[in-house]
Amino acid sequence: MKFINYLEGIANIGIYPLISLLVFFIFFVALSIYVMVADKKYIDTLSRIPLDNEEEQY
Repeated sequence: MKFINYLEGIANIGIYPLISLLVFFIFFVALSIYVMVADKKYIDTLSRIPLDNEEEQY
């Protein structure tokens, strides 16, 4: 029996792709709004964290 046959037996299986698309879209929109609203000094501080390390780690 193929895998697709198992999926056909599940009731309302078509709602799962819609839910996953909705979750992705909401996350993408929320992240975009956060980036636009975020304080530029804070973003600059975060971007310099890897370069501010004085001692070298091997």
